[in-house]
Amino acid sequence: MKKLFTILALIASIFAIIFSVLPLSNLAIIPAIGALVFGIIAFYLSKKEGSVKKIIQFTFILTFIALAITTYKSIFTKTEVTNTDAIEAIEDKLEAESMQELEDLDIEIDESELEDIPFDE
Repeated sequence: MKKLFTILALIASIFAIIFSVLPLSNLAIIPAIGALVFGIIAFYLSKKEGSVKKIIQFTFILTFIALAITTYKSIFTKTEVTNTDAIEAIEDKLEAESMQELEDLDIEIDESELEDIPFDE
């Protein structure tokens, strides 16, 4: 049981480190909390046996580093919206071109083809 919680804590702390360096670093909080919970359980079970492994302490260090990176990025990283006029102009141009292409299409439908289509009422 101790090995299971130790492995789960290590995996969760590695995920927390990975998520903390990605642009969406706020997602690192979820595996960090899991790593802390699993680490505490593994620490308690190993304390019961009388031998605390270094891997559990390493897991705590990784988790605290991930939380520190996440906290730093959330405090000091500012999200700025730049000028979106150019993007909106491109969208309008593409929409106008799409409308023109749809208007240029010549679709001919025979009424005899429509009679063969079954409609559910």
